[in-house]
Amino acid sequence: MAKKINIFSKFDFITLFLTLLILAIGLISIYSATFGNVTQVDYFKKQLIFAFVGLVIMISISFIPPRYLAITSYYVYGFSILLLILVLIFGKTINGNKSWFYIAGFGIQPSEFAKVAIIMAVSFFLNTGDKKKDINEIPVLIKTCFLVFIPVILVKLQNDTGTSLVILSMLLPILWGAGLSPFMLFAIISPIALAILSFFNTTLFYIAIFIVIVCLFLFKRSLFLSIIVLVINAVAGLSSHFIFSKLALYQQQRILALFDPTLDPLKSGYNVIQSKVAIGSGGLTGKGFLQGTQTQLKFIPEQWTDFIFCMIGEEFGFIGAMFLITILLALILKIFYNSFISKNSYLSLMSACIGGLFLIQMVLNIGMTVGITPVIGIPLPLVSYGVSSLLSFMLLIGFAMNTYRHREVYL
Repeated sequence: MAKKINIFSKFDFITLFLTLLILAIGLISIYSATFGNVTQVDYFKKQLIFAFVGLVIMISISFIPPRYLAITSYYVYGFSILLLILVLIFGKTINGNKSWFYIAGFGIQPSEFAKVAIIMAVSFFLNTGDKKKDINEIPVLIKTCFLVFIPVILVKLQNDTGTSLVILSMLLPILWGAGLSPFMLFAIISPIALAILSFFNTTLFYIAIFIVIVCLFLFKRSLFLSIIVLVINAVAGLSSHFIFSKLALYQQQRILALFDPTLDPLKSGYNVIQSKVAIGSGGLTGKGFLQGTQTQLKFIPEQWTDFIFCMIGEEFGFIGAMFLITILLALILKIFYNSFISKNSYLSLMSACIGGLFLIQMVLNIGMTVGITPVIGIPLPLVSYGVSSLLSFMLLIGFAMNTYRHREVYL
């Protein structure tokens, strides 16, 4: 008698449950943020429809054999690059960003799907051929960075600084997941950290330089290499104010508003001020669903997108906000766990990158709503309104579920 095969025997129910929970919170939040405005109610309906579409796609992807995903990676990447080029020519400009195609009344943002394409292409590049490529080899490192930089440049040409920075930041989980040495990671991260710290004041710059010197001593690399890293850090720190002066005025205002939103309370600092008021007024338990004054009186423009977290803080309070953060972190940890247990190097790297992207975008989005990161206009994964963002993240979750299902399958 033939053995009965259960197709759900290795199904990732935990990831599915966490995703459904976050989607439900997002839909409730969008409903509240658009409540009472007939023209805005459509956002909730669209998000609900594409949440179901995304679930079908996500679950379907979890069953696809890894080899089929792998062989399509470069094709997906190439198609994504083509879309990023075409949107520069034929795209629609919204809020100064030429990042959108409009098809049958729906806005499609190719840059969101570029994140998916990059993760697929890099994972395929590093884990195919006669042997697994070593990211610590300079040619391999350069080619990996090249795969990321092309979309970054194209998205920056769309005047979408926020998304281009998010895509660029994906390099960190990519390099970490690929096994880049701690010294190389330090050499990449430290100049960025030092540039940010030196922007605050000179004292922090000197403290950071001292910490860099101590770390270089502990790494015990060659004197020549250590001096190069130290010089790069020093140049990064000393040039931060010069780079700031070359930014567009609105970008300077957004950065200054991070430190003191009251410097421009009606423009660059307005959203942050209103968001902090909304979150603070929610207290411990919140004002109640549909009872938030800042939310219902629409003090924050388009709050159903990038500033959706302030609605949650106002109407569901500290407890509600922390519950959402906990669920998001649980999903991220589950994705990292899938990466850790997988014997499939291609899927393992993909899940590591996916978990890193979720974490970065969550921190940046929530950070800007509470005033600790610049307002760069990026959505909260699975929560903010946005068809392209929603579908792209659900595609990525499908890959993470695929990693769990095929954890015993070598590529």
